[in-house]
Amino acid sequence: MKVIHSILMVTLLLFATVSFNLLAHNNDKNTAKIVAKNSIVATEAGKTIAQFHQALKSGDRVTARALLANKVTIFEGGGVEKSADEYAEHHMLADMKYLAEINTEVLDHQIKVIGNIAYSMSRSKSRGQFQGKDINSEGMETMVLLKAAGKWKIVHIHWSH
Repeated sequence: MKVIHSILMVTLLLFATVSFNLLAHNNDKNTAKIVAKNSIVATEAGKTIAQFHQALKSGDRVTARALLANKVTIFEGGGVEKSADEYAEHHMLADMKYLAEINTEVLDHQIKVIGNIAYSMSRSKSRGQFQGKDINSEGMETMVLLKAAGKWKIVHIHWSH
């Protein structure tokens, strides 16, 4: 647990530093390190994220759960889930039902890979109807992934609207 917490803290610090530097110094050297939305699957970490999103959209619980680290931390709607099992047992099905009913357009998506750690930042637009309500909202997603035993696993997600 301490290792994952330490990795998460270092990654968030790197995220803050890199984000500031990219905004302050927009040049080819910096932007070349970022994977943009139209080439999201250009990295293995990006493929993992795309597979996770597809699993949620299609209702594939097994695949979605398999792409999460056991001790994933998920922030959503002011709450927190502290494991993949907790998310799978509580919020995952609601997320799947919601995503199955709406259309989501990725507005911006960037991935940064630093060794065995990757982070992803995206903005999206959701439209459609869910439970009789019109949906027209923008959302943001941040993910942190860790590569272990040759596989990328999602160790942190933060969703906000």
